[in-house]
Amino acid sequence: MRYHIWTVGCQINQADSARLGAGLEYLGFEHVERPEDADVVVVNTCAVREGAEERAINKLATLKRIKQRRNGDFKIVMMGCMVGPRTDDLARRFPFVDVFARPQAFDDVLHGLGIETDDLGGEFWPQTTGYTGAPTAFVPVIEGCNKFCTYCIVPYRRGRERSRPIAEIQHEVATLVRSGVREVTLLGQTVEAYGRDLPEQPDLGDLLCAIHDLPGLERIRFLTSYPRDMTERIMHAVADLPKVCEAFSLPVQSGDDDVLRAMRRGYTVAEYRAKIERVRELMPEASISTDVIVGFPGETPQQFENSLRLLEELRFDKVHVAAYSPRPGTIAWRRMPDDVPLDEKKRRLQAVEALQERIAAEINARLLGTVQEVLIEEVRGGRPTGRSRQNKLVHIDCPPEQAPLGAMVRARITHTSPWALIGEIA
Repeated sequence: MRYHIWTVGCQINQADSARLGAGLEYLGFEHVERPEDADVVVVNTCAVREGAEERAINKLATLKRIKQRRNGDFKIVMMGCMVGPRTDDLARRFPFVDVFARPQAFDDVLHGLGIETDDLGGEFWPQTTGYTGAPTAFVPVIEGCNKFCTYCIVPYRRGRERSRPIAEIQHEVATLVRSGVREVTLLGQTVEAYGRDLPEQPDLGDLLCAIHDLPGLERIRFLTSYPRDMTERIMHAVADLPKVCEAFSLPVQSGDDDVLRAMRRGYTVAEYRAKIERVRELMPEASISTDVIVGFPGETPQQFENSLRLLEELRFDKVHVAAYSPRPGTIAWRRMPDDVPLDEKKRRLQAVEALQERIAAEINARLLGTVQEVLIEEVRGGRPTGRSRQNKLVHIDCPPEQAPLGAMVRARITHTSPWALIGEIA
């Protein structure tokens, strides 16, 4: 049988899709690039933002038309964060979907396709490595979230935090490296919570140490972080281990204490600021990105201005900004009126984007003339493209054969912009 997987959402979704695809291929399925050519199409969904849901719904509508033309010899699987514990409503909305599966419920996918998983052995999925042929790979290390921020649907869809054993992660990373991967990104909704549910209670620092010396592994990244979980010990592990990149994703969500309290984020602006200052004290060259939600229920113009001031003060390398959209089932959806007008949400979003464009341009301009270590991940617009240790996108002005996929090159930066750098082989 032929399969196609369509994915929207976070890096964990991408890793889940890669693992499912690897399992299907192990069972004899053949991957195809176009859904029209497949016998089975998996739509791996995201429910964190309204826009992501709309994209998945539009994809399902397209697949419905394909299924109608194929007269039934075409199966559609819907998995991911749009699928909750109960699927009655989804079955009514999408009666043409054959299988519904929650995030990482790979066995449910196989059962829906008529494949018995009892014969595969309990180690089938842990030992299945989702290698995509790229020099970089995502490796989920902890699933779920215990935080229950009022705006977030993830804990309801992915459940409580569950860490994978260190030995299992070591095996996966070693397998990926033998396949040609040079950089791995360890993933979790709150990655620094890793290990708290395991008998030995290792932390992320222990995991970083455990995989650091694997032969052939060049770089290690991790995301996404939760401010209160970022301990001194973890920060020192990043600072002390040469292969761990000095790049942090540390979402703040708001620069106002009252809004943070309404979001149930569990920290104050002062506590967050102290965490950023400590990272920069230990690693002055570290890059830091953050996430911000504008237009949260009850957010006043003054509270939004507090967020702008914090972004101006802390000067992040990148800011992911989103206008609040109510997610059915969350605390905010149940209890808080969505009272910031859409036009005002858009204005606030554009104000953050304009501020961050200026800040990013100023930060990146300081890199002009420096030499950056770049791992080549793709060819874009005819130019080899990759990322620096600080997660800066770098385009190399040279023929692709001079900087092939997977090569680690030294690039002298010749041009900067808010979004990317351009360099030449040093």
